Amino acid sequence: MARVAVIGGGISGLGTALMLGRRGHAVTLFEQDARQAGEDLNRDFFHWDRPRCPQAVQPHSLLAPVRTVLRAETPDVYADLLARGAREYHEFDWFGAHPPHRAGDEDLVTLRTRRIVLEAALTAAVRRERTVVVRGGRRVRGLLMREGRPARVTGVRVGAEAHRADLVVDASGRRSPVPGWLIAAGCRPPVVDSHRTGIAYLCRWYRVRAEGPRDPGRVKTGSAAPFALAGVFPSDNDTFAVSLVLSTGDPTRGALTDPAVFEAVARRFPATAAWLDLAPEPRSAVLPMAGLDNRWTGLTDDEGPVVTGLVNAGDSLIHTNPTFGHGVALGLRAAQHLATHADRIAADPLGYHTWTAQALRPWFDAQVAADRADGQRLAESSPLSDRRAAARAACAFDDPVVMRARAQVRHLLRPAQDAYGTDEVERHVSAWLAAHPDFSPKHDGPTRDQWDALIPG
Repeated sequence: MARVAVIGGGISGLGTALMLGRRGHAVTLFEQDARQAGEDLNRDFFHWDRPRCPQAVQPHSLLAPVRTVLRAETPDVYADLLARGAREYHEFDWFGAHPPHRAGDEDLVTLRTRRIVLEAALTAAVRRERTVVVRGGRRVRGLLMREGRPARVTGVRVGAEAHRADLVVDASGRRSPVPGWLIAAGCRPPVVDSHRTGIAYLCRWYRVRAEGPRDPGRVKTGSAAPFALAGVFPSDNDTFAVSLVLSTGDPTRGALTDPAVFEAVARRFPATAAWLDLAPEPRSAVLPMAGLDNRWTGLTDDEGPVVTGLVNAGDSLIHTNPTFGHGVALGLRAAQHLATHADRIAADPLGYHTWTAQALRPWFDAQVAADRADGQRLAESSPLSDRRAAARAACAFDDPVVMRARAQVRHLLRPAQDAYGTDEVERHVSAWLAAHPDFSPKHDGPTRDQWDALIPG
């Protein structure tokens, strides 16, 4: 069994510590924030100032790997998550009656919840775990190193204290100081692949009223204009978020932080208008987030690992903008792999780095490509031009075969070229097009003139 130090008490850090501890490893989790998610979810969500974690108040969709990893590794956490208000939504729920079951359909489930609910459930489980010690309010200031080719990390420095470990896991997030520490120690630099997205997010939280309508009916959760996207995120305990996405260069972005302007614009998109028509109670200000990039930080290069005794996970390893909701899912997959192979990774991290490149890197590359296309389209207000791709997207809401392929891609179960590239899917899309001969790609959101008319002069 290994002694493991985990840097960072976010979802990836908590999940990694818990899964390691339950396999008998002695884990110490260091989190610089003394506060932890507790029993009062609304207080923690709406009133906890977390400048190092701006995504904490943004909407989340927890994809299939979150559910499958938790149910396999920590079923008590999964049960607690549901007890705290998280809701399961199967992709085939759109149709009312599910089609005949196929292997894998049981995994096509989104957990609808705010991030804080998962954090609270993980925090409670970690507190109960006797093999895990949580050092809250203790910031790791550096690494203990032993010379070699490559050098080996032997622990962490916390104030004047030296904490020895067989393995250190960097789960300190997208602003991790660890790469800088390695370079300062004379290690070869981590291999960083970073791509600025040029996309900005604004969201506002609401709660449906107990005495009013509570369900918008059968309505899609997303709408689009040539220059903006709008979406609704049904969540736990009668809450939901409305989100707008546009280019960081859009001149109207600043005006949207006014709740009246934000809501007026959101009402021009069918998906979000349907939920706002429920007359919900606003629960937050308009919450912006921008300055995002997609960044991969590899601790191995052509010569092998740049250091041993240390690996990274979560946003320290792979940080993607939240459009596709990959972060929590990929973070928990890495945590599961680390816990399963901790002794081997502590001895030699090369296998872990190889696994991340094979299992996680393709999703990073797909996000980069999608964001590049979306950023350009939003900035240029480009019309939809790929008729077949648009038909495939529309067909999914009529045809369970195509919906299954869409869901497999969305839930990180199959790459797009495999899910959509089957003869069966092609036949179903072709049949749908034949039944809709007048179909042409179009947006369902406002025109630019309609949008600009809602923005104060």
